[in-house]
Amino acid sequence: MYLGLDLGTSGLKAVVIDEHQMLRAEASAPLSVQRPHPGWSEQDPSDWVAAAERVLTALKSKIDMSAITGIGLSGQMHGAVMLDAAHTTLRPAILWNDTRAHEEAAELDQRAGVRETTGNIVFPGFTAPKLLWTQRHEPQHFEACHLVLLPKDYLRLWLTGEAVTEPSDASGTAWFDVAARTWSPMLLSECDLEPAQMPRIVEGNAVSAGIRRGIADAFGLRENTPVAGGAGDNAAAAIGMGVIAPGQAFLSLGTSGVLFAASDGFRPASETSVHAFAHALPGTWHQMGVILAATDALNWLATLLDAEPDHLTANLGPLQPPGRALFLPYLGGERTPHNDAAVRGAFLGLEHQTDRAAAVRAVLEGVAFAVADCQDALAATGTTLGDVVAVGGGSRSAAWLDIMATTLGVPINVPAAGETGAAFGAARLGLMAATGAGPSALTAPPTARTVEPRRDLVQAFSDAHARYRQAYTAIRPY
Repeated sequence: MYLGLDLGTSGLKAVVIDEHQMLRAEASAPLSVQRPHPGWSEQDPSDWVAAAERVLTALKSKIDMSAITGIGLSGQMHGAVMLDAAHTTLRPAILWNDTRAHEEAAELDQRAGVRETTGNIVFPGFTAPKLLWTQRHEPQHFEACHLVLLPKDYLRLWLTGEAVTEPSDASGTAWFDVAARTWSPMLLSECDLEPAQMPRIVEGNAVSAGIRRGIADAFGLRENTPVAGGAGDNAAAAIGMGVIAPGQAFLSLGTSGVLFAASDGFRPASETSVHAFAHALPGTWHQMGVILAATDALNWLATLLDAEPDHLTANLGPLQPPGRALFLPYLGGERTPHNDAAVRGAFLGLEHQTDRAAAVRAVLEGVAFAVADCQDALAATGTTLGDVVAVGGGSRSAAWLDIMATTLGVPINVPAAGETGAAFGAARLGLMAATGAGPSALTAPPTARTVEPRRDLVQAFSDAHARYRQAYTAIRPY
C-alpha cells in the first residue's frame, strides 16, 4: 500500500491506496491560520506535526501500517519555514497568501536576470521576498537561519530527518532555475543566501529519504520506507488526475483558484503573470493562472451571513444571466493577471433588490470572472483550453460549475466519485518511487458528468466579465 500526505492551508489530509490505486483508508486533521496584522498569514510548523501525528494515529487504527511500502508528500506552496542549525523553527511559517513582502517582491522582480532565470514574476507570496522582509524587519531571525524549507518539506524533515525538496515546489520560491531544475546561486545571492541553506533536490517520483526509526516505531511503519520527492499541491493534484501531457488541464476551486495546464516544455511568459513551473515528473513543466480567493471568498460571505457555504449555493435554481451586483474577490490582493498585493475586494452595483441569493451569485460569478482573467492570460502565451477537469471543494457546487463553464466557454468534466486530489497524487508518487512505475500509471479518472456552457448565456457572461475588468481599474488604490 502507498500513503499520500497533503499539507493544505486549512487541514492535513492522508490517503492510503493499494497496488490497484484503490482507496483503502483516509484521515484528516484541521489547521487554522493566524493573521496577526493585515496582509499577514502564518502557521506554526509544530501544528503541522501535530496534525500529522493525528492522521497517522487515525490510520493506524484502521489498517496495518507496516503494509505501506511507499509514501508521497504534497503541500501548500511558497511558505517560508526558517530553521536554525539545530533544525528548530525560528518563527511561524509565512504562508503563500501572506502579502507583507510586496515591496521586497517588487524590488527583487526588477533586478537583472531574475525573471529570465525563474521564468516568473516575483509575486509577494513567493518565498524569496519573505526572506528579504525578514532580513529587514527581523534581522535576528535572518542571521540565525541555517535552512529554509517549504511546508511539505518540513514534514519530510520530521518523518525522515532529511532536508529535501523537488522541482515543482521549488519553482515557486524565486530562487530556482526552472529550466535547469536546480537552485540558482545568482538568485540566492540576491537575497544574501547560499545554496548550502537550501534542501537538496530530487524529482517528484524519486526516493528522497526513508522513514526514521522513531516515526516507524510510533506509527507502525517500516523503518526506511521510501518517501518520494512529492510535489507542490497543484502539481500533485495534476498527478492525481493524470494531467501530465500537453492539452490536459484542470480547474481547482479550493481556498485559492487555479487554472492549470500541462505543457510540452518550459514556456515562461512572466509579463502575463502566468506561473511557469516544473511539473512533478522529470522533464515536464506546466503553466498556471492563480487567484488568491476562490472558496475563500464564498467562506467569507458565509461567515458574514452566518451560514454554511454549501447551504448558500444549494438553492440558487437554474443558471441566470449575471445581475447588476458585481463582486471582486480580491480579499487579500491578487496574482494572475494583476500581481497586485494592495488591491482589495468590493461589491458594486448593489440596489434595493439585491437579496441574499443575488449576493451569493455575485460572489460565484466574481470568482468565475477572476478565473476567466487567468484563461485570457494563458491564451496570451498561446495556451488554449479544450475542456478542463474540476476539482476542489467548490466543484461540489452544481451552480458554480454552471457559472464557470458558461463564463469560460469550455466544457467542465466532473470526475466520478473517488480520490483525485493532491493527497491521491502524492500517494501515486509514493507508488512510483517505491516500484519504479512510469507515467502510464497516472491514468485519468472516469468522468461522472460534463457541464456544458449555456451557449444562450455566454454573451451575457462575457459582457459581465468586461464590466468586471473595468471595475478593477476603478477600485485600484493608486
